[in-house]
Amino acid sequence: MADNVENIVIEILRRMQSELSAIRESNREIVSRLGSIEQGISRIARDRADDYGDVMQNRRRIDGLQERVERIERRLDLVQ
Repeated sequence: MADNVENIVIEILRRMQSELSAIRESNREIVSRLGSIEQGISRIARDRADDYGDVMQNRRRIDGLQERVERIERRLDLVQ
Protein backbone atom coordinates (compact mmCIF):
# COMPACT_ATOMS: atom_id res chain seq x y z
CA MET A 1 0.00 0.00 0.00
CA ALA A 2 2.81 2.38 0.90
CA ASP A 3 4.46 1.72 -2.47
CA ASN A 4 1.18 2.44 -4.22
CA VAL A 5 0.79 5.78 -2.41
CA GLU A 6 4.42 6.60 -3.10
CA ASN A 7 3.95 5.89 -6.82
CA ILE A 8 0.85 8.09 -6.92
CA VAL A 9 2.72 10.92 -5.21
CA ILE A 10 5.65 10.55 -7.60
CA GLU A 11 3.27 10.55 -10.58
CA ILE A 12 1.54 13.69 -9.30
CA LEU A 13 4.89 15.39 -8.74
CA ARG A 14 5.99 14.48 -12.28
CA ARG A 15 2.81 15.96 -13.72
CA MET A 16 3.30 19.10 -11.65
CA GLN A 17 6.91 19.34 -12.81
CA SER A 18 5.81 18.93 -16.44
CA GLU A 19 3.14 21.61 -16.06
CA LEU A 20 5.58 23.90 -14.32
CA SER A 21 8.05 23.41 -17.16
CA ALA A 22 5.35 24.33 -19.70
CA ILE A 23 4.44 27.41 -17.68
CA ARG A 24 8.08 28.50 -17.56
CA GLU A 25 8.42 28.08 -21.32
CA SER A 26 5.25 30.10 -21.86
CA ASN A 27 6.57 32.74 -19.48
CA ARG A 28 9.84 32.98 -21.45
CA GLU A 29 7.87 33.50 -24.66
CA ILE A 30 5.74 36.21 -23.03
CA VAL A 31 8.81 38.00 -21.70
CA SER A 32 10.44 37.80 -25.13
CA ARG A 33 7.36 39.22 -26.84
CA LEU A 34 7.09 41.95 -24.23
CA GLY A 35 10.70 42.90 -24.93
CA SER A 36 9.89 43.18 -28.64
CA ILE A 37 6.89 45.37 -27.86
CA GLU A 38 9.02 47.62 -25.66
CA GLN A 39 11.58 47.99 -28.44
CA GLY A 40 8.83 48.86 -30.90
CA ILE A 41 7.41 51.50 -28.58
CA SER A 42 10.89 52.89 -28.08
CA ARG A 43 11.36 53.17 -31.86
CA ILE A 44 7.99 54.88 -32.23
CA ALA A 45 8.88 57.40 -29.51
CA ARG A 46 12.25 58.07 -31.14
CA ASP A 47 10.61 58.52 -34.56
CA ARG A 48 8.05 60.91 -33.11
CA ALA A 49 10.84 62.93 -31.51
CA ASP A 50 12.66 63.07 -34.84
CA ASP A 51 9.44 64.14 -36.58
CA TYR A 52 8.91 66.87 -34.00
CA GLY A 53 12.46 68.10 -34.60
CA ASP A 54 11.76 68.24 -38.33
CA VAL A 55 8.56 70.20 -37.72
CA MET A 56 10.43 72.73 -35.57
CA GLN A 57 13.14 73.08 -38.20
CA ASN A 58 10.50 73.68 -40.90
CA ARG A 59 8.77 76.28 -38.72
CA ARG A 60 12.05 78.16 -38.31
CA ARG A 61 12.55 78.11 -42.09
CA ILE A 62 9.02 79.36 -42.68
CA ASP A 63 9.49 82.11 -40.09
CA GLY A 64 12.72 83.14 -41.83
CA LEU A 65 11.01 83.20 -45.22
CA GLN A 66 8.12 85.20 -43.79
CA GLU A 67 10.55 87.79 -42.41
CA ARG A 68 12.29 88.04 -45.78
CA VAL A 69 8.97 88.49 -47.62
CA GLU A 70 7.92 91.21 -45.16
CA ARG A 71 11.25 93.00 -45.64
CA ILE A 72 10.87 92.82 -49.42
CA GLU A 73 7.30 94.11 -49.21
CA ARG A 74 8.43 97.05 -47.06
CA ARG A 75 11.27 97.93 -49.46
CA LEU A 76 8.89 97.85 -52.40
CA ASP A 77 6.27 99.82 -50.45
CA LEU A 78 3.72 97.06 -50.94
CA VAL A 79 2.46 97.29 -47.34
CA GLN A 80 1.30 100.25 -45.35
